[in-house]
Amino acid sequence: MHKNSGKKENILRNSAFQTIIASLLCIVLGLFVGYIVLLIINPAGAGEAIVAIMKNFLYYPSAAAATKYLGTTLVKASALLMCSLSVLFAYKVGLFNIGAAGQYVVGVGACLYFALRFNMPWYVCLIAAIVTAALVGGISGALKAYFNVNEVISCIMLNWIGLYSVNMLLSQVKEQSTPYTKALASANKSALLPNLGLDQIFSKNEFVPLGLPLAVVMALAVWVLLEKTKFGYELKATGMNKQAAKYCGMREKRNIILTMMIAGGLAGFGAGIFYLTGIEQWMVQQTAVPAMGFNGIAAAFLGGLNPIGTVFSSYFIQHITSGGTYVDKTMYCTQISDLISAFIIYLCGFVLFFRLWLNRFLDKRDEKSGRNGQKGGKA
Repeated sequence: MHKNSGKKENILRNSAFQTIIASLLCIVLGLFVGYIVLLIINPAGAGEAIVAIMKNFLYYPSAAAATKYLGTTLVKASALLMCSLSVLFAYKVGLFNIGAAGQYVVGVGACLYFALRFNMPWYVCLIAAIVTAALVGGISGALKAYFNVNEVISCIMLNWIGLYSVNMLLSQVKEQSTPYTKALASANKSALLPNLGLDQIFSKNEFVPLGLPLAVVMALAVWVLLEKTKFGYELKATGMNKQAAKYCGMREKRNIILTMMIAGGLAGFGAGIFYLTGIEQWMVQQTAVPAMGFNGIAAAFLGGLNPIGTVFSSYFIQHITSGGTYVDKTMYCTQISDLISAFIIYLCGFVLFFRLWLNRFLDKRDEKSGRNGQKGGKA
């Protein structure tokens, strides 16, 4: 009996188990609130709408069509994964990278400008996206390290600077009759990421490229870097206590700057593997920062701030976001899925709160049982 209770106790205290349970609760609550909103708007089609959002590509009766649109969802999820890794990496080092959205935008600008202006191949464009976004992240890191400027403030300012700078830059490579940049497929095919046969797996979906497996590899690389290397330990130690890290001989200023540069590079990588597929063109009249970077915050927390968990949470958020296109447009707008995502994002803080509450509850229970045991012993 004692052994079984001990095993149960170990499971309840396991951080991975706590994160999974808390994340599932967030998802269920978010979907439930979304369903209530659908009922308020139009109760007649609420059931079908919530099912359509959850089904996404499974809405298609044809297996080939479903497989093809699964590939599209995975491509979008891979970009979201990189933005969530950007947020996660900085957060593990004690920094809140709300600038992942702006770094993502700058990455878009760099890869498309190199592709359309200089006709560079895909690997040069991808490197340009990573390096440029890393430099933007490094600006926030340097301001934090040398002037103690809060990274949230500097990142928010750089988000808008990046957006309008990219709009001006890409206006030089846009189509004549539209506000969109030129299509890579017609302007520079060498800038498109190679498929390596993945398009055949997803029913000849040419937008499924090398970037898909690279995103998963990058998630594993971030996990190894943070958990299994001396450099990752130094970064986390700097985040926990900058002064203590300095006292131990760590270069805390360098670590802060490097953290933000790596975080920026991850967001830029996400921009590159998405836009170099040719799946979308940038609109140079855009007045809002893409939601991809901000959704990355939700995916990071929904995944329990674990790079592996973030792989699954990024896919889920993109799955329901894309599922909104299949609701009945005569009853609801497609943004209803964004609303449901917003509820889940709002509840993401519950993941950490639930773990904290559960651990406190278990500690109090252990303390109480210990006191009862002492009283029994005295008796």
